Amino acid sequence: MKVSVSKIIYVLLILSALLGWLNSPTALVLGFIFTLIFNNPFQSFSHKAINYLLKVSVVGLGFGMLLKETLETSKEGLGLTAFSIFLTVGLGLSLTRILKIDLKLGHLITSGTAICGGSAIAAISPVIKAKNETISIALGIVFLLNSIALFVFPALGHLLNLTQEQFGLWCAVAIHDTSSVVGAAIGYGDEALRIATTVKLSRTLWIIPLSIFSMFLFKTKGEKIKIPYFIILFIGAIIINSYHIIPEPATSFIVTISKRLLIATLFLVGSTISVKDLKSSGIKPIILASSLWVFISIFSLIYILN
Repeated sequence: MKVSVSKIIYVLLILSALLGWLNSPTALVLGFIFTLIFNNPFQSFSHKAINYLLKVSVVGLGFGMLLKETLETSKEGLGLTAFSIFLTVGLGLSLTRILKIDLKLGHLITSGTAICGGSAIAAISPVIKAKNETISIALGIVFLLNSIALFVFPALGHLLNLTQEQFGLWCAVAIHDTSSVVGAAIGYGDEALRIATTVKLSRTLWIIPLSIFSMFLFKTKGEKIKIPYFIILFIGAIIINSYHIIPEPATSFIVTISKRLLIATLFLVGSTISVKDLKSSGIKPIILASSLWVFISIFSLIYILN
């Protein structure tokens, strides 16, 4: 009976997000609270759905962007992106050894912080042949920090009087997962959302060189590197919108639906955060992840402001 009730409530909460009744932080918190009370009745489904819904949402957001502005934004964020990734990976590898954390766990946490959270962890895991338990711990820690970022970043952005351009760039560099980057930027403004999405997706392409580096680091061979092909669809959506191939009312509708899909995705993310996995990992991996996150947040903010 309890399982049936939990399934009904779960579906109703997702529908609430899709109908536009929830904002990003609320959806994430409700997902987490739901799991604490009921346990996620669709655990395996949730992880798969997050992966697909996030990609669909991001592609849909492309219908609200213009090619010229997107190229300019990507160019502006390129230097900060490259610099921050090299620094984060270097610091992550050093701290992993200093804290005496399992090298594969430390590398997954570092990869998730440096590039794009869960997507980077999912891409790097098979390359370094990480165990399921290691992957779960890395995802749990990164998702936890993503959840905090969703609340902290907009508040700090307003406190520091950041412009939409500054906030969008900061989100893209300092928040791990694409879902939380876009979730934080949605409430800050359309310009912040455009910049955050564009820079974050250009950052996602760094999964490819990081995967190659990981092969050499862990001396693995023959593993398939995952290429984020959905970015091509995102660029295609921008081109379609830029040349007005689809009428403006239709593209506006697609963007609205995409934003709601993203909020539903954040609910799913909240429902997959495992307190059990976080407890079993001990304090050292959390110290590593928090240290890297604080470093990249402060470094990128100083860079942007100056």
